[in-house]
Amino acid sequence: MLKSQRLIQLIMRLNAKKSFTVRELADEFGLSTRTITRDLQELSELGVPIYSVQGRGGGYRLLRERLLPPISFTEGEAIAMFFACQTLEYFSSLPFGDGAESALHKFYHYLPADVREQIDRLKNRIMFWSPYRSMSADVLQTLLQAIMIRSVVTIEYKSSSGVSERHIQPIGLYASSGYWYCPAYCFLRENIRQFRADRILSAALNATIPCREDVSRQTLLNKPKKDHLEQTALRLELTNKGVWLLESNPRFAPFLQRNEDGSGAVVNVKIAAEDLEFYVDLIWQLGENAKILGPAEAIACMKQKVDCMRMLYP
Repeated sequence: MLKSQRLIQLIMRLNAKKSFTVRELADEFGLSTRTITRDLQELSELGVPIYSVQGRGGGYRLLRERLLPPISFTEGEAIAMFFACQTLEYFSSLPFGDGAESALHKFYHYLPADVREQIDRLKNRIMFWSPYRSMSADVLQTLLQAIMIRSVVTIEYKSSSGVSERHIQPIGLYASSGYWYCPAYCFLRENIRQFRADRILSAALNATIPCREDVSRQTLLNKPKKDHLEQTALRLELTNKGVWLLESNPRFAPFLQRNEDGSGAVVNVKIAAEDLEFYVDLIWQLGENAKILGPAEAIACMKQKVDCMRMLYP
């Protein structure tokens, strides 16, 4: 086996082991302890974070930030990865620390010169724009770590009613319109709630509270069911522009009916009564292009918003 191949296999083996001794590796690879010791020294000089453990039962360990073996990419794959990383450029904060920027630099630096020239021609011509939202990178990284190691997080959360301490078990992280959201089980409310990351003032892992196994099995694809709550049916009348605005909205599109003149309606959107105000806020953004036909509670809520706005502009 070539030395380069042996070093790559050695990296892969070390990544799979929490701790190891020179003798264990020597027996596994069929080499002398002297050769393995030289290989480990060479890997250390190349940046593989190996450190020795002193005392009885000692040996070697890898630091938490392990080094992955080389991966071969085609030019097309490398360009795709470069722009995949660039999609994150416009977020004010990321849960990956400096990892995305570092990976982007490595991809660009090690590409052939002609491929770098192609990417340079595409810079500022392909953009994945996202509105700038200010939020804490430390909070995002703590939430991401909690998801990876299955840990509860204690947070200070700012809501309309003030700041409160919550113990949550994060299910996932997703970004929308520049914001990061964290669906999580809230031990205070004893239910799955959605937390906006920019409203989390602080976050710390909390190992004193055990994770719930049923929550650990949840993913972002498992939307909380509200069938057991009081339900109501939302109905809208839409102008042509209203149809155009809602046809790409997943909350309304399945219930959209179009008329021959381009106008339309949204019929019988089943929603939990407790979410009514949320939906009215969405419809408010459509202005004169959407009219609520029912239920009466939604119409009353919209009238109240109109009255409040009228008071601002007497």
